[in-house]
Amino acid sequence: MDSVVYDTPDAYDADTRDDRRGAGGASVTRPRALATEAVHAGREDLAALGLHAAPIDLSTTYPSYDSRGEAARIDAFAAEGAEPEGPPVYGRLGNPTVARFETALARLEGTESAVAFASGMAALSAVLLVRNAMGLRHVVAVRPLYGCSDHLLTAGLLGSEVTWVDPAGIADALRPDTGLVMVESPANPTLAELDLRAVAHACGSVPLLADNTFATPVLQRPVEQGARLVLHSATKYLGGHGDVMAGVVACDEEFARGLRQVRFATGGVLHPLAGYLLLRGLSTLPVRVRAASSNAAELARRLAGDPRVARVHYPRIGGAMIAFEVHGDPHDVIAGVRLITPAVSLGSVDSLIQHPASISHRIVPTEDRHDAGVSDRLLRLSVGLEDVDDLWTDLDGALGFTSGV
Repeated sequence: MDSVVYDTPDAYDADTRDDRRGAGGASVTRPRALATEAVHAGREDLAALGLHAAPIDLSTTYPSYDSRGEAARIDAFAAEGAEPEGPPVYGRLGNPTVARFETALARLEGTESAVAFASGMAALSAVLLVRNAMGLRHVVAVRPLYGCSDHLLTAGLLGSEVTWVDPAGIADALRPDTGLVMVESPANPTLAELDLRAVAHACGSVPLLADNTFATPVLQRPVEQGARLVLHSATKYLGGHGDVMAGVVACDEEFARGLRQVRFATGGVLHPLAGYLLLRGLSTLPVRVRAASSNAAELARRLAGDPRVARVHYPRIGGAMIAFEVHGDPHDVIAGVRLITPAVSLGSVDSLIQHPASISHRIVPTEDRHDAGVSDRLLRLSVGLEDVDDLWTDLDGALGFTSGV
């Protein structure tokens, strides 16, 4: 059979491929879909460079024969935190490979900018330091949060003070020195969901930081609901393969400048190889999240009908995370899995299970942990891309080890 050849219009221009013709022949720009942005954002210049894959720039320093100009650029960065124009200066100010990832993540979250760090906790620390430097040390937060985030706020390690409230109490908890309201939705590990739009309204002029690690921009974009800052442990779904550690804050350019200054001063920089792996991970993020979410929804359905399971937590918006409480000993389930990996972390292509009260949230005081819904019988399951029937066979066998119903 002869092949079919499709002619391309002569006027086609790769630089205007998003243009569509509206009424009267007027050019109409249609925003790219998330799946398209995930593949192309941060890579638009590659073809002009004669490249297909993004390069990895491992340089820690860069040559410059214009020392006066170099000094002026460094002064401008120190004063404002704006990204230096022209060639790079030093790895602690920024890196071209990392910048590609930051550009791509900002596009996916719908923000002006993004600033990447060596871990999610480094990213959160930088946010707190930016506000602390302005004398705004008070934080209003809603539990549950990731255990280490909870500990960082509660312990006041960076000089901050936290007031824990229910969502309805946010407005009343605000003070003149409140610099931040922090929430996580769906929350780690209970998957509790918040009305982010209502929370943002309650914040007034105080910035809302939403941890979007579990949802990713595939399922929700908090900025569209009023959040000013979006936090990710990029170690999880953004990387997606369990081989990179990173954090990132997506935000407006004004806040990003402060974050860059903190990153430069504290050295919490992201390694270029990690930036490369994250950019690569973003290209498959929508496909991975949707496939894993399909598996998770089916497993949640089966767990909900199992008499050995007391309760199942699964978000209304979907996602690849499940939390469930067993009648028997949760440690027996951890010991009984064979295909699923018993390990901390989440968001990888393979499925992981852990006991929050023993590991990720053990650092949270017991009473606070229980008040936030993190029971001692709760298990957190990060569902991967395996065949769903194979995952259920493994879970079913592990549940058989429990001493409950």
